[in-house]
Formats: sequence, structure tokens, C-alpha cells
Amino acid sequence: MNTLIRTAVTAAALAAVTTACTASTGGTPNPPPPKVSLGAVRLVAYSSCDDLLAGLREKAAANVTPYGFGNVMPFAAIEDTAANVPQGKGRAATPEHSTTNVHEAGVDEPDLVKTDGNRIITVADGTLRIIDTATRKVTSSLKLTEGDNAGPGVPADLLVSGDRALVLMRGGDIMYKSFAPQADTRYVVVDLAGEPKVLSTIRPQGSYVDARMIGSTVRLVTRSQPDIAFPEPQGETTEAQRLKDNQDTVRRAPAEAWLPKIEITDASGAVKRDTVKCERVSHPADYTGTSMLTVHTIDLAQGVTAAGTDPISLAADGDVVYGTGQSLYVASNPRWWMPVVRPLPVDEPPATTTSDGVAPAEEPTPGEPSVSAPPGSSTESSTVPSPAPSPVPTPTIPPEETEVHRFDITSPGAPAYVASGKVPGRLLNQYSLSEHEGHLRLATTLSSADGRTSSSAVYVLKADTLAKVGEVGGLGEGERIYSVRFIGAVGYCVTFRQVDPLYTLDLRDPAAPKVTGELKITGYSAYLHPGSEGRLIGIGQEASEKGRTLGTQVSLFDVSDPAAPRRVSQYFQKDSGSGAEWDPHAFLYWPKTGLSVIPLNKQNESGALVLRIDDSGVKELGMIKHPAQRQDGRYAYDPGIQRSMIIGDSVWTVSYEGVQVNDAATLASQAWIPLR
Repeated sequence: MNTLIRTAVTAAALAAVTTACTASTGGTPNPPPPKVSLGAVRLVAYSSCDDLLAGLREKAAANVTPYGFGNVMPFAAIEDTAANVPQGKGRAATPEHSTTNVHEAGVDEPDLVKTDGNRIITVADGTLRIIDTATRKVTSSLKLTEGDNAGPGVPADLLVSGDRALVLMRGGDIMYKSFAPQADTRYVVVDLAGEPKVLSTIRPQGSYVDARMIGSTVRLVTRSQPDIAFPEPQGETTEAQRLKDNQDTVRRAPAEAWLPKIEITDASGAVKRDTVKCERVSHPADYTGTSMLTVHTIDLAQGVTAAGTDPISLAADGDVVYGTGQSLYVASNPRWWMPVVRPLPVDEPPATTTSDGVAPAEEPTPGEPSVSAPPGSSTESSTVPSPAPSPVPTPTIPPEETEVHRFDITSPGAPAYVASGKVPGRLLNQYSLSEHEGHLRLATTLSSADGRTSSSAVYVLKADTLAKVGEVGGLGEGERIYSVRFIGAVGYCVTFRQVDPLYTLDLRDPAAPKVTGELKITGYSAYLHPGSEGRLIGIGQEASEKGRTLGTQVSLFDVSDPAAPRRVSQYFQKDSGSGAEWDPHAFLYWPKTGLSVIPLNKQNESGALVLRIDDSGVKELGMIKHPAQRQDGRYAYDPGIQRSMIIGDSVWTVSYEGVQVNDAATLASQAWIPLR
């Protein structure tokens, strides 16, 4: 994805959302949660296609509006470990290297760059490139876009297993297409052995949500809305009539309108089209009928076989994906409501007017609809009575709660839908979720309808039923969660409004989680990362005592005593910001030496800040900058660095303009590899 654009979109979403949480487990892998016998995907809630159609029609008709189904706004997100991945033929020993900074060890996440130590694979502007780390040169490239989808700004991410890559492409302009319910989504399987070539292209109906890979098996989540064409309003159609027309249209729609479609093109150009079968669709007890989640399964070691992507679907919505070795969770935040103001008929004045003749509007609560007052009689006398007001449906504002759905992925092939659950409040991203010893922990912030009060809590659910077994609330009264980290049976939560309370949580008893300690400091940590034993790293913003942000800060916390967490070191860079605050993939931490790298933007300068973080504290080592570039030959700018990696004794940094190699000990520049 074009990270400069993605930064703007995600930063805007962060500013609007009421919570930002993180979650993970550390140490040894968790034991799997209790398995539920579901008979694979054969045991589903719909008994037949007729049952499916009746249920979906009923739910969708109850949730359709005079304007259709509406769009649901998508949201754009850990131990760094050296990995030995199967390599191409004839390669020397793989150098020690870092991998993508992921939530759960062993569960890979899509990113714009991947490395196996011998190769660096990147995708930008619709082109996949392979860099040989020994010669430090681009050895091959493959253009994956054409026509209207060609050129800059095509968002894409990568997953790589051995000599196979999966490129996840969201289609064209991120500012428009990613907000469309039926975006041009493509999953492209590429053979990296020798000159790269496309093996297959998968076009699912709907928009790409996220993906996770364990071993060589990828689970991809897409979501779609019913493919229903609503009638265009004729003349001065009232909202009530438009609503009735849309409900009638929904009740006439065939099952195929909801069942997601998929198109697969193989290397020869042959096209296979398929539709998710009724018997492979489930639904939770409560659902709207306006959205469908589909999970596709691809084993990169085998490629796309005759079984296709083995899709299963769930009549639900979701925008956050979290995966472990045993489970795939998809969560849905409260719906985003766009203001809807119904224009008045030209011959009807408003019920009341201000001095400028405009009806006063009640200020909408953030995230809730704004509906104009119904037309009424004129405030001026008239011999002609005003027409009676048309009935205006009262919008139902959904409760601020998070839905979460669990799929069992312990068996090969398609996952099995297990259960769904709900908790109050809003989560930001996957780090708000953590599975541990048969339980799922969720951290959310619940705000009042007027947005003036808020409180945060951690809920514990049984993983096999998603029924609540415990909770601890009252975190940051009047504040919002900015980051969370779960490490085994311990949790760390940061809330912020003017000061930054860091809470430590004891989660050993799922039925009785509790707060054990609290540390209040200025600023906040937007991302928390495990350091050495008893240490926690925080990346965020320093702030004044009144809560005004001042610039990037990196904090080192001593959490060895859960009852008394303390900050032992802080690095502060005035008037700056880092993408690592909201994108954990941008953070590099190399435990072997404590070397840490984050992208940094300060005033008119961009680069990568290099730190050493160890038990003694946080120390600045220097700043890596890519060669200045010229925009249209007119002015120079510093390329923004998105990612960094350790390969052997070097730090590799990636921007859209190129890849730079620096000595890890001295930070001296060793090579520049242009990508444009």
C-alpha cells in the first residue's frame, strides 16, 4: 500500500476512534483452547438454501435504510525472531535476520516487505521486486497491474513462504476504493523460483480485510455486502416510501445476492468462477443480513488447487483480524454513522428558522447520525395550510459494542466457525485481543452518547463459547485506551487524556482479573513491546500537563514488580512523530544487541531513528536518511522510511524510493539500491 496515503488514512482513523489497544502473548506458545466438535463446516446454522434466503431477507429488510445498506468504514493493524525459511536453490547459508514484527510468534502477517535473509521481496506501485542481499542489487521485477490499476498508489501487501509469494492487492485509489463495499480485491500467487511469474490470480467478491499465515497456509478474510440494486427515487419521494421500496427489493432478492462469488485465473489464462455454497454459510444468533465475512484458505506450498480457496462464509461484519496457532478471530467495531440530512421540499419552509432563515440543527454526537427536523407548518401566517409532514423513520443508533467471531484453524483446509460474542465498547485493532490458555481477553473503551465521559475495561471470554467469565473495569475514567499489551497472564494498559496512567493487570484468574499497579506520567505510549526480562518498551508521544502532544518519546519501563511499575529511561524528540506509533510493522527491535529502529519525521526531515534499548536505558545511536529526491525536478525532499530490517551485520531500510544498507555498528552507509 502507498504508506504515505495509508498513514494519512490510518492517522485520521486513530484520531476519530475512541480507543487504541494492543495485545499479545510472550514466552512459550499457548496451549490450544478446548476444541469444539463442529463436524468441520458441515454443521452450520442454515438448514438449507431456503432457510438461508429467508433469514437473510428478514434481517436485511429490518436493517436497510432509505439510502440502502450504507458503507462500513474499514480500518486499516511480537517478538522479533531470526528465522530460517526454505530458500531458493543453490544459496549459501542464510544470514541471521529479523522478520516482520508480528502480534503472535509463528503467525505471519502481511506487510509491504519480506525477507528470508538471502532475498528482500517488496511490492509497491503494483510492481513486485526481488533484491539479492549478497550482491545488493535488484535481480528481477514483475509488474502485477495494468490498465486503470497501473501506476502509483496501488495498495498491496505480501506474504512469502519459500519460493511462493502471495500479493494482496486492494485495487486502485486507496482514498476511494478502500471505502467501497465491493472493492477491486485481488490475491496474486507468484512463483519466486527463477524469474518471478504469476501462477494464479484470485478475485473474491468484496473488500480485503486482512490475512494470517501459519507455515505455508494462509487464511484470507474478505467482506461483502449483498449485491442488490435499489430503485432510484422518483420525484419527491418521501423517506418512508424509499424505505418501503428498499425493503420490498430486499425481500425479492435471490440467495445469490448474498452468496459471495470468486473468480480464479490460472497461469494459462483459464478462468474458473464459483460461488460459496449455502451449506458453507453460518450465522451468529444476532446478525444484520447486510454483510458477509468470507475466509479463504490457500496453501502456498501447493498453490491454488482444484478446490480453489475452500471458502466458508459467516453472515456477519468485521474489520479487525487476530490470529493464533489455533484460532482466527474477526471482530467488528461499532458501526460508523455518516450524517444524513434530508433536504426539505422546495415549497415547505422549515418548522423553525434562525435569523438567516436556516433551520437550526442539533449538533450531532461523533459517530452518530444527524437528521434534520421534519418539515412542519410555516412560522408565518398563510391562508393556505401547510402540507402534513411526511413520517420520518427514527434512526436507531446501534450500541457501542464490539462483536467477535472465532474460527477453529487447528485442522488443515477450511476453518470451522465456532462461536460469536459481544462486549461493550470499542477496540482499535488486533492488539486489543489476546488468546491465552483457553480464554480470549479483549480491551475496549466505552464512551457516553455525548462523548464527554468514557471508561475502559478488559473482558475475559471462554474461547470455545465466547461467553464472558470475568472483567475488570474502571480503567482511565474520562480517558481513552491508547495501548495494551498482554504477555502471558499479565496485561499492561495505557490510557490517556492529559496524563498517561500505565496499568498492570493480573489475569491469572480469568473469572477475577484485577489491577495490580499504576504509574502516572505525562504523554502516552501508543505501542507497547516486550523488552528484556522485566522490561517493557513504549513508543508514543510526550505531552504537556494539559495533554498537548510535544513530540515522539520512547520509554523503557521496569515492570518486574507488577505492583510498582516505573519508567527507568526516556528518549524525547521535540516536534516529531513516528509511524511506529500506529503501525507495529514499522518497529524493529533486535533483542541480541538491543538495536531498535523507528521511522521518524521531524519538521522538514525524515529518516529512521536508531536506538539502543537495554537494561541500562534508551540511547540514541544516530539517524539513517535516504538520499534526497527531487519532486518533478523542482525541490528536494527526504524519502520517508517505512521499514527496517537486520540482515547479518547490516541495517536495511526501505522507502518507496529505494533500499539502503548501513553498518549496524557504525551506521556508515554501505549501499543504495534505487527502486524507481
